[in-house]
Amino acid sequence: MRRYIYRAREQKTGKVFKGSVQAENERAAGKLLIERGYFPEKVTEEGTSFFDKLNSKVPTKDRIMFTRQFATLIGAGLPLANSLKTVAEQTQNKTMRSVIEAILADVEAGKSLGEAMSKRKDVFSEVYLALVRAGEMSGTLDESLKRLAMQQEKDAAMMSKIRGAMIYPMIVLAVIIAVVAFMMFTVVPQVEGLYEDLGEELPGLTAAMVAATNFVIQFWWLLLVIIVGVVGFLLQFRKTPTGVRIFASFKLNVPLFKGLFRRLYMARFARTAQILLSTGVSMLDTLKIAGESMNNVEVEKSVKDAAEMVRSGKALSVSLKDKAYILPLVPQMTSIGEQSGKIDEMLGKSAQVYEDELDEQIRTISTMIEPILMVAMGVVAGGMVGAILFPIYSLVGSI
Repeated sequence: MRRYIYRAREQKTGKVFKGSVQAENERAAGKLLIERGYFPEKVTEEGTSFFDKLNSKVPTKDRIMFTRQFATLIGAGLPLANSLKTVAEQTQNKTMRSVIEAILADVEAGKSLGEAMSKRKDVFSEVYLALVRAGEMSGTLDESLKRLAMQQEKDAAMMSKIRGAMIYPMIVLAVIIAVVAFMMFTVVPQVEGLYEDLGEELPGLTAAMVAATNFVIQFWWLLLVIIVGVVGFLLQFRKTPTGVRIFASFKLNVPLFKGLFRRLYMARFARTAQILLSTGVSMLDTLKIAGESMNNVEVEKSVKDAAEMVRSGKALSVSLKDKAYILPLVPQMTSIGEQSGKIDEMLGKSAQVYEDELDEQIRTISTMIEPILMVAMGVVAGGMVGAILFPIYSLVGSI
């Protein structure tokens, strides 16, 4: 289906609206607008420029906002099609609006909401689709959507905290690199020239910096090729099955950050499983979807192994116990839930514990990184002093 930009006048009020719809052709787009109560004044096919493709991804905040608004309208008793239409009119992001309009077109054509959304798996995850289908079947779509919005907000908040903890070190590292580059390409050559004019021999550290500077100046193109080649290889290797496993294992075992990543995945697993089970999704489907949502093949493998044990008749708590990268609290709380008949509630409490621990660990890592960065800056400053200032002072003293 193609996307068309329209300007149309509402038949009841005469108010002019602008937006986009998806249809087979321009005529079908106009007909769709008339069916929705508009009189189309202008309908043109949307361009597919570079910037259109660049902005084709739906941001998490827009998906969360859509879910919240949609849940509110459904909960207020508004029909499904009218709810989608209203949310589409209020959505500012063009890509998200076109996605909603495509869903609306499928719903008006007689498809279920889950079927319509499943066409855009680049926007809606398997967890999202499973909860929507469960909500449609149980008649609690508004509750499912509210839970979805809550889960997305928690997940986005956790990732935002992790990224925030990384910003300060990256800025400091960039400053260190910029200072070293400035000194190497401006000050070091002047020191070399000064020693040559006086016929003196360069100190060892200064000579090493001069050699490094000259190498970079002469062979910058070779360094650029090597950097681009290494980065390109890693990006391609990361897409291979072996690369995916290696990077997944690296995340879970890298010093300083392995505890953070393990808690992040456990919080995500427990929260996802809680929401799916509380909505009525079966245990095996819950494990399948929750495992896929981890975005880490090593953790996913552990969940799949547990699912096979559940399929063979074992309890979930027993199946999760002693699995690689499944932290002990999850099977312990699951066992309590099995005894009390509240597995989803116990999983929710497990998720809350790991989310709180994650917050504390992010603060701890942020605190630990600061002295490490200070030491690194001290080493760089000492190197600069030893390679530049001391030789200058020694020259002045010998004159």
